Amino acid sequence: MTQWVENPTGGRERGPVAVLRAWGEVLVRPRRFFRTGVAPGDQAPGLVFAAMVVMAEELSRVAVARLATQGVVSTGPFTYPGVAEFSPAIALLVLLAIGMFVMPATVHLTAALQTLFLVVGAPDRGGISETVQVMCYAMAPCLLAGLPFPELRVFVAVWGGVLYVTGLSVVHDLSLPRAAVLGALPAVIVFGYGFRGVLAAGVLLG
Repeated sequence: MTQWVENPTGGRERGPVAVLRAWGEVLVRPRRFFRTGVAPGDQAPGLVFAAMVVMAEELSRVAVARLATQGVVSTGPFTYPGVAEFSPAIALLVLLAIGMFVMPATVHLTAALQTLFLVVGAPDRGGISETVQVMCYAMAPCLLAGLPFPELRVFVAVWGGVLYVTGLSVVHDLSLPRAAVLGALPAVIVFGYGFRGVLAAGVLLG
């Protein structure tokens, strides 16, 4: 599950430009992206991509909390207890810990859960590494999930879930309805709770 291929066949290019291209491509042409950009064992670019998205999302959340304490912006119905008190050094350490440890662990554990569902419902499935990559790249819309707007948070969380189901369908050769059923719980874990889409939906319903 943690295999990084040095010279994979297919998969994504490395580097900052490749990360930006991947972000744009997965948002605009997701089916084509998942068909051509996901390769067996090539997890490194996907994990780097997800780390960049998560750290940017968390950085915006910390920035909003600090600006809110100064009266520059309002967090609306959201509260960020303790976040605003982080010193710049502590905030940097927290961001690095989330991007380098929390995110990869969460992705791999959720991908393992997804694999259990795929074993039952997808006889022609791909490997776990492909699932990891799909999950990572589907996070692309969640770059904006740290902003204190519940409508935006729900939108990007749902968009991420749709991309995830689309990726499962393409990579594991599933119909969209079956991919939606098999991927529902992992999608809720990652996008509903990881990116706080469920919290935002609760705010809107409340």
